[in-house]
Amino acid sequence: MNTLDILEQVKKGSLSLEEAAAMLDGPRTSQEADFSSQSYIEMDFAKLDSSRKARTGFPEVVYCKGKPDDFLVSIYRKMLEEEGEVFGTRADARQYQLIKAVIPDISYDPVSHILKKEKAGKVHLGGIAVCSAGTADIPVAEEAAQTAEFFGTRVHRIYDVGVSGIHRLLSKMEILQKANCLVAVAGMEGALASVVGGLVKNPVIAVPTSVGYGASFQGLSALLTMVNSCANGIAVVNIDNGYGAGYLASQINRLAVGNLV
Repeated sequence: MNTLDILEQVKKGSLSLEEAAAMLDGPRTSQEADFSSQSYIEMDFAKLDSSRKARTGFPEVVYCKGKPDDFLVSIYRKMLEEEGEVFGTRADARQYQLIKAVIPDISYDPVSHILKKEKAGKVHLGGIAVCSAGTADIPVAEEAAQTAEFFGTRVHRIYDVGVSGIHRLLSKMEILQKANCLVAVAGMEGALASVVGGLVKNPVIAVPTSVGYGASFQGLSALLTMVNSCANGIAVVNIDNGYGAGYLASQINRLAVGNLV
């Protein structure tokens, strides 16, 4: 929320003076954070974490898959009212139509399954690179890229640069070496993260995907390869967890550019 949004929420009584001060001053330490009932919005079936951005610098995100229709609609409406924007992952086309009926300008990406309404004029700072080994890995890569963009990060996409044609990756070395953080998304044997980790000086977040034939075990093979990588500076998130990679990359990018607000 911008300053005017924050003051409006204080006026309506949906935001305390302490929460408003925290948003204007930047994230508080965990010792200073408000953990009382006033720091979330009670909806019976959900407790919206209205103070999360004040505590962590990032607003709450909706995991859409599996949520009952009425609950999902109510959550989207309330979060949009409170934050002026809303971001959801793992949504399907039916949920998109459901939310569109109450938020006509909501946008849906059928590749990443992200369902969002974003504030206009958002500034994107710094720079990360999101790389996918193959075209089949792009849905997870896009979840990472669009998550980072929603959180104000400039993203360079480098897709289909797996190790079976490593010259494709090497042709993008200038972008890779300038990025504050890199996300390497790969299924099958998951070798891309190790290769990228051996080429750059900044952190690499490895994302194993469930892409591959039977012996890939729905991404377990890639996960084990990435966890056991001999390259330095690699962290690994869960299988198909593009959101987690995009979030972590945004945190690293903020540190790199000195923007913690």
